[in-house]
Amino acid sequence: MCGITGIYAFNELGRFFSINLQQATLQLNRRGPDFLNTSLHERINLGHTRLSIIDPNPAANQPMTDPTERYTIVFNGEIYNYREIRQNLQNQGVEFSTESDTEVVLQAYIHQGVKCLQRFNGFFAFAIYDEQTQRMLFARDRLGIKPLLIYQDEDKLIFGSEMKALIRFGIEKEIDYVSLKQYLQLNYIPQPYTMLKKVRKLPAGHYLIVEGRKNQTEEAFYQIPYQGKANNGAKTYEEAQSEFAQILERSVQQRLVSDVPLGSFLSGGIDSSVIATLAARHTDQLHTFSIGYKDEPFFDETNYAQLVAKKIGAKHTVFSVSNQDMLDHIYEILNYIDEPFADSSAIAVYILSQRTKAHVTVALSGDGADELFSGYNKHAAEYRLRQNSWKVGLVKSLSGVWNALPKSRSSKIGNKIRQLARFAEGAKLSVKDRYWSWATFAQEGDVDDLFNEKIRAKAIQEVYDERKQDLLQHLQHEGVEDFNELLLTDMQLVLPSDMLTKVDLMSMANGLEVRVPFLDHEVVNFGFSLPAKYKIDANYRKKIVQDTFRDVLPKELYQRPKKGFEVPLLKWLRHDLHDMVMKDLLSDEFVEKQAIFKVEEVQKIKQKLLSNNPEDTHARVWGLLVFQHWWKKWFA
Repeated sequence: MCGITGIYAFNELGRFFSINLQQATLQLNRRGPDFLNTSLHERINLGHTRLSIIDPNPAANQPMTDPTERYTIVFNGEIYNYREIRQNLQNQGVEFSTESDTEVVLQAYIHQGVKCLQRFNGFFAFAIYDEQTQRMLFARDRLGIKPLLIYQDEDKLIFGSEMKALIRFGIEKEIDYVSLKQYLQLNYIPQPYTMLKKVRKLPAGHYLIVEGRKNQTEEAFYQIPYQGKANNGAKTYEEAQSEFAQILERSVQQRLVSDVPLGSFLSGGIDSSVIATLAARHTDQLHTFSIGYKDEPFFDETNYAQLVAKKIGAKHTVFSVSNQDMLDHIYEILNYIDEPFADSSAIAVYILSQRTKAHVTVALSGDGADELFSGYNKHAAEYRLRQNSWKVGLVKSLSGVWNALPKSRSSKIGNKIRQLARFAEGAKLSVKDRYWSWATFAQEGDVDDLFNEKIRAKAIQEVYDERKQDLLQHLQHEGVEDFNELLLTDMQLVLPSDMLTKVDLMSMANGLEVRVPFLDHEVVNFGFSLPAKYKIDANYRKKIVQDTFRDVLPKELYQRPKKGFEVPLLKWLRHDLHDMVMKDLLSDEFVEKQAIFKVEEVQKIKQKLLSNNPEDTHARVWGLLVFQHWWKKWFA
């Protein structure tokens, strides 16, 4: 895993910005602490930081140029089937000087053009420069596991793995207030947009060919294959389980290729337990890692993780973490994040990655299963609503009661009331509006009220509506059999913009590569060939995942509710981070001087945070704090 960056100058003015290449590349050193280098050409200059995984030999360092010195690549990712592709190229007479997958990617492009993208099984973001034609190819993996940001103006195109590299080149920094509006609802920014105008993320499964400013082509080389109702209903559930077990085990086995120590995250949930169990079949004494929470025993699942580790014969390590341990890392995390991202579980992922890196350089993860196979609370709620049972009618009829009662995530009863209130309100909405309501922490009107009039005018309503409708375009029907539409929306919104962004940022900040077997494109293709009833019913979420591996996992994993760890934000914001809220980033003085938000509206949010009925205010406040820290760093 690595960091990549570079510049394509369209004219002499653009070339001037190349003087910042070295410093821009240095911004990515935590992604690739093993080696840093740059490659200088007349108009195209490339930078690379390396985390050595496959073929640590210095000959495999990047930027890498082919023997003819015509083509140069900077590559971030891993190609799991690179040996097979390499052998096919050798059969055609291609010679290799390294054992790396980077050289395979380069030679595959030289001999096959963009068609090579169809052959790659892995996760990646890369750029290849052809000096003879002045052409550059940019490509990003099918599901958007690896990031690739692009800035473009009249004079230049600048790209990088992270925003901080682009900013170090000296790009124009102008806030995209439509992105800010969506961020203040979701606590992340939906791709392909970013918080800055003129900066975008190359969409998942796309490539971009650039031959100067005016000659550019962007196309998709992969889309999730769902064109309406899944057509695999003729396959029995038992047949589907058998095929799923084979496909997922093959995916796990492919992701064990590494020339450095490899392990697996093991939270104690079903997903990571399945991955670790399959991995243990193909490696000598797998090393597994979990994080325990000293001060939050309700969320501590380490006893379940230890049951799994014992059953599969893994060498298991538990990192016991206190709330203070997490608080001690908050500013470090905020300083590393180079565009606002406020999923607070990133704090726990950061610490898990940091401590895991002391033992291994690569870790497998169970990420992606919830989006692909229906594992979230909102999925269960949507399923019940579509069934339209008498229980649904009762909850809807008591909407006024739920709204009148105090709601909070910090207590079991308060959280249940909060969920019932959101369910009752969502039941009144269309499928698109309901999805958006359940995905957000703030209503659109509440965010509009937060902006001062000048900024509100910049968050152009027509652009906001267009982006939102584009994100929700697949939600067309409300039947139980149409449930895959909702999962497809999750795969294109929540997965790349929230979950994968979180894992990439927090793991790469610690020089750890995380691999996600559930997101092998063959697993994804299989998942979207299945009818919804194989994934969710009245009793189970991720039904096929649970049933397929029921006989090989400890039975205790099936005798408890699903838990997702949430850091105790409400407690922190009221106490440990009180000064950050009241005296620094959300102080009246700071907000007034910043001139983005209305002081009186921020005051209302702070008052709500301290009230007996905070609801989801702590998430909103955290989102504001993350944005304010970012703004203070780059704009103040």
